[in-house]
Amino acid sequence: MKGFIGLTKRNIKIYFKDVHSVIFSLLTSIIVFVLYLLFLKGTFVNAIEGSMNGLETFIKPEDVKMFVNGTLLVGILGSATITIPYNCLTTIVKDRERKVDYDILATPVKRWQVILSYLLAAVISSFLMTSLLLSAGLVILAFLGNMHLNVSGILGAYGVIFLGCLSSSALFMTVVLFFKSSSAAGAFFGILSAAAGFVIGAYIPISQFSSKIQTLCNLFPASQVCALLKNALLNGCIDEMNRSIGGADNGAFSEALRQSMTFNASLFERSLSVNTMCIYIALFTVLSLIAMVLLYTKVYKKN
Repeated sequence: MKGFIGLTKRNIKIYFKDVHSVIFSLLTSIIVFVLYLLFLKGTFVNAIEGSMNGLETFIKPEDVKMFVNGTLLVGILGSATITIPYNCLTTIVKDRERKVDYDILATPVKRWQVILSYLLAAVISSFLMTSLLLSAGLVILAFLGNMHLNVSGILGAYGVIFLGCLSSSALFMTVVLFFKSSSAAGAFFGILSAAAGFVIGAYIPISQFSSKIQTLCNLFPASQVCALLKNALLNGCIDEMNRSIGGADNGAFSEALRQSMTFNASLFERSLSVNTMCIYIALFTVLSLIAMVLLYTKVYKKN
């Protein structure tokens, strides 16, 4: 067990010691933030205000702005649960390229412990980084206004990002095992960074796409993780806006807002509940872990 713990610590240290790696793992989150400052904030605010249909006198402008600010935070967190785990797992490719894996497999540490050390290091590293982003985001939002959050919503958000980090780590573990060089892994990371924002709906809500594209995006657990984050962090704002309306629209605006901003993922034109999304992500993670173990035994030599 000491060997397993030692390998896990070693993999965590490799990620955090490489400052450039840490920065690049946040690349998509940085892009989301920059685009938000440039035009996304105004786009989202205008879209929400345009759908009020005479309810402008009831809904407070600050609630709309805080809702959009929360949407930005969800986009940053969602992209981080994709890019950070992948970047952490590139340690596997570097070890393979430098033949370090031969030395590791020559030790008494079992193969399942070796692969689990990589996975656990990625989960821990990505969860720490994403939790830091969430904590910083909540503090900043608290200074900007009222998100109408409660303790259960905040704790739920931390639970969701852990689930997101775990599912992404399990998925990308099966991906990086195919790469034999750091250049190949880096090229894939470039594609991943460019696509991540669209897949999770950070730039455009997934509900704006066709049903087939929605299904394609929501097959990936990260998209459903973002939907769960919206339920945890943004429901308070929607409930407050609904209270401000006072039942004048029978809850139509709040329901339309949840639909347009993809609070529930859609698979094959079927809307998934919060519980169903949690189950889907858990099952996807288990299947990825099984695929990871089977692939690892073929890629790496036996002890």
